[in-house]
Amino acid sequence: MSTLYAAVARRRRERYAARPDLRRRLRVPVISIGNLAVGGRGKTPLACSVARMLLAMNERPAILSRGYGRAIREDGVVVVRDPDGIRSDLARSGDEPLMLARQLPGASVLTCADRYKAGTYAEQHLGATVHVLDDGFQHFQLERDIDLVIVGRDDLRNPVTLPSGRLREPLDTLIAADAIVAADDDVEVEATGMDLPLYRMTRTLHPVAGLGSPQTAGPIIGVAGIANPDAFFGDLRRGGWQLTGTIPFADHHRYSAHDVERIAAAARRASAAVVTTEKDYVRLLPFRPWAVPIHYVPLTVEPAPLDRFRSWIAAELQSVRGAARG
Repeated sequence: MSTLYAAVARRRRERYAARPDLRRRLRVPVISIGNLAVGGRGKTPLACSVARMLLAMNERPAILSRGYGRAIREDGVVVVRDPDGIRSDLARSGDEPLMLARQLPGASVLTCADRYKAGTYAEQHLGATVHVLDDGFQHFQLERDIDLVIVGRDDLRNPVTLPSGRLREPLDTLIAADAIVAADDDVEVEATGMDLPLYRMTRTLHPVAGLGSPQTAGPIIGVAGIANPDAFFGDLRRGGWQLTGTIPFADHHRYSAHDVERIAAAARRASAAVVTTEKDYVRLLPFRPWAVPIHYVPLTVEPAPLDRFRSWIAAELQSVRGAARG
């Protein structure tokens, strides 16, 4: 079945590559952040990092998201954030777009099943000069100018597609990428079989507001409803936090009042503070006031070396714009 799945996935990519009429192009450059595997690889935090970098380059980035997991799905474009402020709520935007909106003052964040429609709106009404496509490597309906693909060690050690493995596409489809971002230190570009620029993903946990340092904060309960909760809990332990208990949920879990009561009860039993991800935090906000304080750990994901990556992105954008003028 995985062999058949791989053949169908490869054929789908080849079909779109051979049929330009099936793809639509936006007026300004599109940078895609994607991966080969299902599950979390850090796409959204990396998209945030790229958008923040573009803001520092005096660009006006618009992040285009499909808004996975929204409670209210609308046919049109939802402006989660424009350059002046947040314009939507959790139910209409989804957790990841709302998280991005909170982190990126000056940028635009939009959700729509049709990301061409979202991009067109961002260009015409929000002054977007560049788009960042969150989870876009398999979104063939939209032309991309720069494809960044995150690759983890498991993608190389077990390069098997669904349903037996975790890859959405065969490993050789990396030939369509412009650069690889390694999610793990032991990923080497030679192992991918592609001669592509390789950058390393760095993950930095920042101080938690209201708790102080890990050494002085005391015991904590970790809560995470993401693709890989154990990775978050591991980050907390490596950061020196006194993790006395963990409460994992499924990715994009929609919290209920019962869930919040369960979290508060666990914290009271352990005389511990509650620490979660920012993605979970935005899904817990509607339940304020909480019975116990809930804190989130700010996470920054950046490609390294950062200066070389920034220079590469600037050169790629210049090349794309030069080709468009020519």
